[in-house]
Amino acid sequence: MNKTKVLIIDDSALIRQTMTRLLQDAPAIEVVGTAFNPYNAVDKIETLKPDVILLDIQMPDMDGLTFLQKLMKHQPLPVIIFSSFVGEGSYNAIKALELGAVEVIEKPKFTTIDQLTKYKQRLIDAITAASLSKPLPKKINRTKLELTQKDSQSIFTLHPHIDPDNFIIAIGASTGGTEAIRAVLENLPPNLPPIVITQHMPVGFTKSFANRLDALSKLIVKEAEDNEPLRTGFAYIARGDRHLTITKRANKYYLKLLDTPPVNRHKPSVDVLFNSVADIFGRNSIGIILTGMGGDGANGLKKMKEKGAHTIAQDQETCVVFGMPRVAIEIGAVDKILPIYEIAPYLKSKLGTEQSFTGPGLRK
Repeated sequence: MNKTKVLIIDDSALIRQTMTRLLQDAPAIEVVGTAFNPYNAVDKIETLKPDVILLDIQMPDMDGLTFLQKLMKHQPLPVIIFSSFVGEGSYNAIKALELGAVEVIEKPKFTTIDQLTKYKQRLIDAITAASLSKPLPKKINRTKLELTQKDSQSIFTLHPHIDPDNFIIAIGASTGGTEAIRAVLENLPPNLPPIVITQHMPVGFTKSFANRLDALSKLIVKEAEDNEPLRTGFAYIARGDRHLTITKRANKYYLKLLDTPPVNRHKPSVDVLFNSVADIFGRNSIGIILTGMGGDGANGLKKMKEKGAHTIAQDQETCVVFGMPRVAIEIGAVDKILPIYEIAPYLKSKLGTEQSFTGPGLRK
């Protein structure tokens, strides 16, 4: 069996040693080398030919973001960012995903055997997913997907049979999902029914992810809060340490965050979200499953479809990892298969009509 060759780049000798030690007995992974900065890494990439790179962001001489940009331009490789989850660390990690990194994990920080075991499995899962990934398709880039507020505007009107107070859109994703979700949200109008999103991401990074999407989208995007009412024009991102579900009280809908065990080894889990949407909204919902490794969300999407919801999967060509959509398609959970850049237009066509006109750009 060919092992996945990993190169670790971090200016901290302790971090390099810790990560190497965590992976030393992983049967399908081999740490072929470490580097203390990007300059040191260049020669090692040439000689060791790693399959996956673990890259720190904050380093002297050349930071990880600058190195990532250069790497993706001249020698694209699957890159996993490991970063602190506070302040600039979490924001820069989200920027790294935009630049082409396939995954982000938190810096090692554990005090118990259980925490060590969970972190090790998270690290192995991330490397495995990265090794199966492919570069983002050329059609998924900033110029292709950028909104054209400067040149044109549009009026979007919901179909008469769509009641935004009693309808919901649910999205689930994992590896490669941050850019896929962006590709969908930043091309949607601001008056859609509520959107709920579970993206596999560590706690601490989801707030920065939501803030970044909020800046790029006409929708109001935020990290989900417990008992928060669902509102038209809002998109809610599941917290990295809670399952996201929906509850109904007195004919109104609320977010409910659950601190229960992982499902499919994930917390938050896409299946938990989709199952909740199926139970609460039934046919008054649309489910979308995007790029990601494994099968989380497939069964929940099937339940949504069985309850009358319309279901969509990202196609293989535009997935970074064609895992979750593939499983959903195979079990008959999907009504429509689309490339990522066609999902937003298709979603708009299902929900309403859009009339474009030329004029000065307006933002929310």
